[in-house]
Amino acid sequence: MPSMIYLLAVAIFAMTTSEFMVAGMMNELADDFDVSIPSIGYFITAYAGAMVIGGPILTATLLHIRRKQALLSLVAVFFIGQALGAMAWNYESMMLARIITGIASSAAFGISVSISASLVPSHSRGKAASIVLAGLMIATVIGLPLTTVIAQYFGWRMSFWVVAVVVLLSGILIQGLLPSSAQKDQVNVQDELASFQNPHLWTAYATSMLIIGGTFAAFSYFSPILTDVTAFSDASIPYLLALYGISTVIGNIVIGRLADRFTMRILVTGLSILLAALVLFAVGAENKWIAVLSIILIGLTGVAMNPAMIARVMNAAGSGTMVNTVHTSFITMGVAIGSSFGGIGISSGYGLVSPLWVGACLAVFGLLSIVPYLQKSKV
Repeated sequence: MPSMIYLLAVAIFAMTTSEFMVAGMMNELADDFDVSIPSIGYFITAYAGAMVIGGPILTATLLHIRRKQALLSLVAVFFIGQALGAMAWNYESMMLARIITGIASSAAFGISVSISASLVPSHSRGKAASIVLAGLMIATVIGLPLTTVIAQYFGWRMSFWVVAVVVLLSGILIQGLLPSSAQKDQVNVQDELASFQNPHLWTAYATSMLIIGGTFAAFSYFSPILTDVTAFSDASIPYLLALYGISTVIGNIVIGRLADRFTMRILVTGLSILLAALVLFAVGAENKWIAVLSIILIGLTGVAMNPAMIARVMNAAGSGTMVNTVHTSFITMGVAIGSSFGGIGISSGYGLVSPLWVGACLAVFGLLSIVPYLQKSKV
């Protein structure tokens, strides 16, 4: 694989760490802003909502410039938003920061995946995407636990500043190292829009949304579930989140190698395991061994199925920037749906375990969305 693909993974790592880090510091943010935990969960929802709506709009405005210039512009916008988050003086200013970073990251994800696809043969696009998205997985292994530890010992603002610096450094590396061959393609807007006439593309988007929705209904509330229901200590949370992250990395590596050949089999099997893990966690959340096993299984499936989701989308409609950015929007729509519905479950008095049942329901819908395609190999 070209070395540039690994550099793109660095940028995704930084942006994904920013997206996920709130999940590891919910208690600290709730205390500082004097709001409830479900209110902090809406920071995740806002980030995801900004990706869903703002990402494609921003990408459309960047279609007339080369991909390298577009990606660097997005890195700059993201850095501004992350720095604003580090300086947030109240709940509303943090919400604005999350919206800015969400918009920038959605477009950056789509462009990064498109660049990676342009650097490899068509039969290796799923593998290339898995490497770029390894940045997402590594963010859960290293970025999320690290920002959680930093927040616990040095305050959550320091965590935001650390991520801002990593984002800035990734932009500098991209500026210096992105090869000229990746700059040549300028996008034909009509060709990009024509891809959206394919109904199979929209079904693939919906499946991706439901997979991620089911995962994030649970993941967004891991910290309070593990401390208040399972009775783990606050100090153990970074290690449990790291265990989840390691599981996603392993899942991503395995699925990335198989995604181009066994796309639909992976999605069906992964969704089935995800559903079983969410139900197991919901039923046995008070048992530490069951909680740990469930976290591992959710990590091995869930987000780790991204290479298969991307391979399915590319099989249906190609590797255009808008196709991938809108896919990112649907994925993050799943984040918004999962995290917000999970928060509603808690706020409505159904307890901290309710997000796990929400996730299970979304996983069921995800399986149902695949049923019409079980006999088809590409979509």
